Amino acid sequence: MVQWEAWDEAAFARAAREAKPVLLSITAAWCRACHAMDRTTYADPAVAALIADRFVPVRVDTDHRPDINERYNLGGWPTTAFLTADGALITGGTFVTLERMPGVLTRVAEAHAARAADWAGECATEYPEQTEDDAAATDDDLVGAIFSTFDEECGGFGVEPKFPHAAPLHLALMLYRDGGDERWRAMVERTLDAMWTGGLWDPSAGGFYRYAASRDWQQPHVEKLLETNAALLAVTVDAAVGLGREADRDRAAAIARFITTSLRDPRGGYYGSDADRTLYVDGNAQAASALMKAAVALEDDALAREALASLERVILSCYRPGDGVAHEPEHGVRGLLADQIAAMAALLDAHDLTAGEPYQMMAEELGYYVVGRLEDAEAGGFFDRTAGAADVGLLRMRRKPFAANAEAAIALGRLQRISREYDFASAAAGALRAAARQASRQGPLAAHYILAARFLR
Repeated sequence: MVQWEAWDEAAFARAAREAKPVLLSITAAWCRACHAMDRTTYADPAVAALIADRFVPVRVDTDHRPDINERYNLGGWPTTAFLTADGALITGGTFVTLERMPGVLTRVAEAHAARAADWAGECATEYPEQTEDDAAATDDDLVGAIFSTFDEECGGFGVEPKFPHAAPLHLALMLYRDGGDERWRAMVERTLDAMWTGGLWDPSAGGFYRYAASRDWQQPHVEKLLETNAALLAVTVDAAVGLGREADRDRAAAIARFITTSLRDPRGGYYGSDADRTLYVDGNAQAASALMKAAVALEDDALAREALASLERVILSCYRPGDGVAHEPEHGVRGLLADQIAAMAALLDAHDLTAGEPYQMMAEELGYYVVGRLEDAEAGGFFDRTAGAADVGLLRMRRKPFAANAEAAIALGRLQRISREYDFASAAAGALRAAARQASRQGPLAAHYILAARFLR
């Protein structure tokens, strides 16, 4: 078996010292293909020996380190990437079969031996910002682009594989509420009905699968992620309220039941997936927000108490005064934008629900942290993580993630409306500008930007 090392300075220092490339494997606990590659390719003694002799093997779990995954993922899981000792990408792909792996390893090792000096120092460190000219699309243009890939026959967006995108459904519900155009209502109903009956929902054990291989929501990949179910719970509740269908109320209750039973940690909080027993802040915050919304719509006080208790347990286990929240309890990576923003939004939801002063105070504390540690003070917007002296490879690259900046604009805008001590409005506007510069390239996910822009008006 391959003796994997953790992603840290020591692994890359060893690669430099021994003049070897790094073999980076990015996997997930819920990924069947990852387990299959471990059982076949990496279990082969000859492959393991070749890796031990000519590479420094590093294993990263995408759920534990989303910041590494965002920079090195090459199209899915498992990702099989080959890096220089300073973290620059040489080549790579996804699943490599046992039959192909010896040849791949040999070619990469030989190329590295011949060109290591040429590749030294090639690791990018700056985020390639788009210019203002790239943000010329109007909101109307973006709305057209967002819904241009709507599948009239099967619901959802695009063809296959078919992912359950919630943001454009939230936008369609907003457009229906504001203008009453029946096409928006039909779009939401068609998609929710198709996902529920077509195969994405598990009718026996409950829960939505991550995506379906076919356009009609059949052949689902059977992993069930917390973030998927939280997002679909939130949009189903909004549909129940906005469209008045009893079926959506029943579905919302079923999704909430799955989250609070199948994914629940006995001490409170929710596992990242049905295969991963770890509590992640961003997923738990999203789930708590969705459950609080469901509790109000369903008039379920017990569900509200459950959501609040789980939120408090996870936030308090990950929070450190002046240093934001970690991605997970104990030894989780700190300073990820997505964690701070999701936690801030959930705390604001908890304040809205209960008027509890501690929720507002903690949300403000995270707002100060985000502005102080993650904001690009010159160009506006927020980087996805704090920089550290120990960062290796592409972690030194400053990124401004699209969806997280759109969500940051909303969260900071909400905070501005209740804060008594700080002006968060300029930071919210900067986050929106950062999202605007990327919106035209996001397809249906550009809905995140439109939702944020409409909120801040």
